[in-house]
Amino acid sequence: MENTVAKKLESLEKLQKVDSKIDNIKKIRGALPEEVRDLEDEIAGLDTRVGKFNSDLTDLETGIEDKKTGIKTSEKLIQKYEEQQMNVRNNREYDAITKEMELQALEIQVSEKRIKEAFVKIEAKKEDIEAAKAVIDEKNQDLEAKKKELETLVAESEADETKLEKERKRASKAIDERILTAYNRLRNNAKNGLAVVAVQRHACGGCFNIVPPQRQADIKEKKKVIVCEHCGRILSSVELVIEPEKPKRTIRRKKAVAKK
Repeated sequence: MENTVAKKLESLEKLQKVDSKIDNIKKIRGALPEEVRDLEDEIAGLDTRVGKFNSDLTDLETGIEDKKTGIKTSEKLIQKYEEQQMNVRNNREYDAITKEMELQALEIQVSEKRIKEAFVKIEAKKEDIEAAKAVIDEKNQDLEAKKKELETLVAESEADETKLEKERKRASKAIDERILTAYNRLRNNAKNGLAVVAVQRHACGGCFNIVPPQRQADIKEKKKVIVCEHCGRILSSVELVIEPEKPKRTIRRKKAVAKK
């Protein structure tokens, strides 16, 4: 059992070393991958906005056509009412027709007003579209530049990263699925990507909290997997720190001064 735990810890240490090397390669790329993703998301959002503006333009243009059709209908009705006025039999019929004509005239005024407002909105939407397209063009230029820079960095480290990924797969196969899942979860939650650490100078190599002497003794025995009480990282070993010997102080004796 003891040997099995020791082998598990050894496999975990190996996997952690490989993952740390992969992390270092990715650090060289810095924030470029995130910047590329952010730009792509931003451009997609702007494209969606332009699409919405174009949809609004279509709705406004359709609304204008509807209002123009309504005006023509009202004009025909007014013409019809004018003809009917010529054949009224009494004042009450005349007044009723006049009221209908006034209502249609008012409808025409309202429609003309709405058409003017729609044209103003169309011009504003067109300006918004042009402004958004200008930003999209600028963002696309930035995106292309960052993509080229990222591709260059990836190409420089591609061979090393491919080799390390193969090593990672081999190292992962030697670890139980349950432990591997816990390891990956720890790595994802750790800012520095360290899930397996050693005890250094009596402290956890991940969170730097002190590890009690008895717990250090348990870690050295490798009879079971020990985790840090504070951060949950797996404590794989205890590194002995040999303190340098302090130089011995030389005591200079003062020479006795002979009395005259």
